[in-house]
Amino acid sequence: MKRDLIDVKDLTKEEILHILELTSKLKKDRFSMNTALKNKSVGLVFQKPSNRTRVSFEVGITQLGGHCVYLSPSEINLGVRETTEDVARTLSRYLDAIVARVNSNRDVMALAQNASVPVINGLCDMYHPCQALTDVFSVMEKFPKLKDVTVSYIGDGNNVCHSLLMCCAKIGVDIKIATPAGYEPNVNVIMQAKAFAKQNGSDIVITHSPIEGVKDVDVIYSDVWVSMGQEVETQQRIRDFANFQINKELVKHAKPGYVFMHCLPAHRGQEVTGEIIDGGHSIVFDQAENRLHTQKAILVFLMKG
Repeated sequence: MKRDLIDVKDLTKEEILHILELTSKLKKDRFSMNTALKNKSVGLVFQKPSNRTRVSFEVGITQLGGHCVYLSPSEINLGVRETTEDVARTLSRYLDAIVARVNSNRDVMALAQNASVPVINGLCDMYHPCQALTDVFSVMEKFPKLKDVTVSYIGDGNNVCHSLLMCCAKIGVDIKIATPAGYEPNVNVIMQAKAFAKQNGSDIVITHSPIEGVKDVDVIYSDVWVSMGQEVETQQRIRDFANFQINKELVKHAKPGYVFMHCLPAHRGQEVTGEIIDGGHSIVFDQAENRLHTQKAILVFLMKG
């Protein structure tokens, strides 16, 4: 039976840990599984432009011995040129897996429900599971004892926040989330994450105070205040998030050995100052590199079992 990855909640704790272990092996020797996808073709169905997602998947598929087919927004245009369901059924006849970077969770769900091959959510409006798995692996590299770590996410309760919250809850990592009022994570996501956190012994804190959000944490994580498709809200969001900037004053409340993370692209001077993202505590480019290794592990897990 084929497996999809729509969000981290689709995985068990054991499967997440297995993917993280496989990621570590692939990072140590990126060509150690260079025939894993031999004679396999993977399609990238993108509705949104991308730097890290496209390049990391294309390179990763090649390093695993597979073939990548990139389908740009204008080539597919899900639900306009033809239905998403028909796209899924057609591509399943050509491809061995589909990576979808789409506007709506409905689109990636429709692809998964109608495709006979694995579908990986490369990003949608609700979830970003590849990023979250990468993030937890990046934390694990710096703090091998994950049980003793507290992660802080400061900013918009968006897709990255949702998947990071779920991943931490699934594997028992404490997480704090600080957002302005009205920008909290989705209520259903919070409820699901809290249920997993209770099972795995982790703590979830949701607050509107950035100082409370970073107090005594090991990891500070930020994302853009204005995501693609929200450009008309730019000025309002800049005002609403003004007190949530990661700067030298805010990070004083974290542990001295904290690390700073950002999924990129970043807007220096908005969600984070240049001295923080380019400073000695930042691991953002380690994090960016780890997209390659983690996504290779995901591909192997879903396509090889």
